[in-house]
Amino acid sequence: MIEKIEELLVEVNSFNATSKEEIENFRIKYNGKKGVLNDFFEKFKEVPNDQKKEFGQKINSLKQAVAVKLEDLKNASESSIAVEKEDLTRPAFPLDLGSRHPINLVKNRIIEIFKSIGFAVADGPEIEDDWHNFTALNLPEYHPARDMQDTFFIEQNPDILLRTHTSSVQIRYMEENQPPIRILSPGRVFRNEAVSSRSHCIFHQIEGLYIDENVSFADLKQTIQFFTTELFGKSKIRMRPSYFPFTEPSAEIDVYWGLNSETDYRITKGTGWLEIMGCGMVDPAVLKNVNIDAEKYSGYAFGMGIERIVMLLYQMSDIRMFFENDIRTLEQFKTL
Repeated sequence: MIEKIEELLVEVNSFNATSKEEIENFRIKYNGKKGVLNDFFEKFKEVPNDQKKEFGQKINSLKQAVAVKLEDLKNASESSIAVEKEDLTRPAFPLDLGSRHPINLVKNRIIEIFKSIGFAVADGPEIEDDWHNFTALNLPEYHPARDMQDTFFIEQNPDILLRTHTSSVQIRYMEENQPPIRILSPGRVFRNEAVSSRSHCIFHQIEGLYIDENVSFADLKQTIQFFTTELFGKSKIRMRPSYFPFTEPSAEIDVYWGLNSETDYRITKGTGWLEIMGCGMVDPAVLKNVNIDAEKYSGYAFGMGIERIVMLLYQMSDIRMFFENDIRTLEQFKTL
């Protein structure tokens, strides 16, 4: 019988229950009136005197093991019931919510506006070669216009650099696609400039390109007119002659901001007009560089710095705020 008790000890210690019914059956099996323990106590008187001490110790060990197991099962069951009674639909403990970066907010808004009139988004590498960043855009080596862009060179012979504008994306797209082409190319660009409240060595651009038959300067103006009305709510614009090596003719776009407050006066320097982007008709030399028939096709391009637009819309005075990740700045855009 001692061997039988030892087998039952192993069974008790390894027992696990998954329901109340299993726990109750276990209790009845060992502690019931006709259970295992009462049966052993009844048989105790039949045990020889020289074995009673060992037999009694074994029965007590089994009794204690059953009591401990029942207590453990009871505690586990009560814990499970407590979890089941929890309201799992109640709100969790408060968590600080993040927000989209203001640059992304404005970039996405600009993309939405142009997508509504048929523009698709194109992407390209931030590390570029000389051909896509300069030469194909009508800026051959030693062209004076290259001095307008202080460049971060990574390698030389051949020249590898951090792109200075997202126009390189347009070249890559035109190399692989024939007109009609209507794309936006947003992304980071890099120029070796002194960091100040108004300039940074890293900033974001978004450029547009439309190539098709019979595209005119009037089409460009109407596109910009639509964009400024949608983004700023201001439809009065003007175009001033300018120079870009990859467009001819070229222009700077001003939007009439008004002089309604001291803040506006500071932004426009008393003129009411605010420059927001550059644009122009794509130079035929650029089309020839990407094997597009310049006699058949024409097009326009435009580009703007996203930080400048963000600073206008949200009255932010320092471009460095976009890169410092100051939580006090970013928290202002949680609801936008």
